[in-house]
Amino acid sequence: QVQLVESGGGLVQPGGSLTLSCGASGFSLDNRAIGWFRQVPGKEREGVSYISNRDGTTGYANSVKGRFSISRDKNTVFLQMNGLKPEDTAVYYCATAPGIFDGDNWRAPAAWDYWGQGTQVTVSS
Repeated sequence: QVQLVESGGGLVQPGGSLTLSCGASGFSLDNRAIGWFRQVPGKEREGVSYISNRDGTTGYANSVKGRFSISRDKNTVFLQMNGLKPEDTAVYYCATAPGIFDGDNWRAPAAWDYWGQGTQVTVSS
C-alpha cells in the first residue's frame, strides 16, 4: 500500500524554525519527485517546494526562497523551515509524482499522484 506520512508540525513563534518530514512506505522514492504543499481554509493548495530524486533538481515558491530548504535521506524527505512568519501558518502536505518537471509546472497539485494526510504548522506569538 502506497503511503506518505508527514510529521514535525507544531506551534512556533515568528522567526522560529521547524523541520517537516515526509516518510514513504509501500514504494520507493527513487526516480520520483517529492513536493511540499500548504493550504489554509478557503484558499487553494499552494506549492511550497519540491525535489526531484532523479536528478536532484529543487524548486521553491518565491515566498519561501532563502528561508526553506528541501532535502532527502533515502526514503524520507525533509523541509527545513527557518525564519517562519505568521503567513506560513497552514496545513502542510507532502506529495509524490513520477518524472521531472519543467519550470514551475511542479506547483500544480494535479500533477502529483499520491498525498499524505497533512501536518499543521502554526506560527504565532
